[in-house]
Amino acid sequence: MPTCLPLVLRRCHVCASGRFRTGGKFRVNAHHKLIDAWLLALCTACGETAKLTVLERTNVRSVRPELLDRLHDNDPGLAAELLQDPIVRSRNRIALDWNGAWRLDTGGSDLLDRVRSLAHPSETESSGKIDVSVHFAARIPVRPVRLIAEGCGLSRAEVERLITAGKLVSAVRLSGKLSGDFTFVLKP
Repeated sequence: MPTCLPLVLRRCHVCASGRFRTGGKFRVNAHHKLIDAWLLALCTACGETAKLTVLERTNVRSVRPELLDRLHDNDPGLAAELLQDPIVRSRNRIALDWNGAWRLDTGGSDLLDRVRSLAHPSETESSGKIDVSVHFAARIPVRPVRLIAEGCGLSRAEVERLITAGKLVSAVRLSGKLSGDFTFVLKP
């Protein structure tokens, strides 16, 4: 689950830095019956403000009143939604850096103990296979091997060995990055 807004990867025109931080502030400008809205982001190096286009020359009547209220209220939840919107990212030619902006919630230590007993069968008796479901609270691209290693208290090398040995299987490809829910099974 996310812990804060991710960094925006985009080149600064002042200092050539590539990272911007957004605090969820918006700027809304109306020109007769047309409206523009931007999400404001500050360069992490020089503090220069960049405007990420949310609405551009849009008829005011075609914008939902709830959206206008959220823009005027500087809703950080709306900023998170817009940063994850592929249309907004494409329009503004940005990417997101999620490093340090998310955390893993495993739901307790019972799972960790069961996984360690399966991963290291010589230490304790294993009780059978474990079915694990991973749910993303936000579409954060993360390597499944990293999630499994962190969540199960194993090293990435151990997770790779379990995959190679056929003891950790999933219907999805565990190499590369995922940003959607998946399940895996850990066999004894």
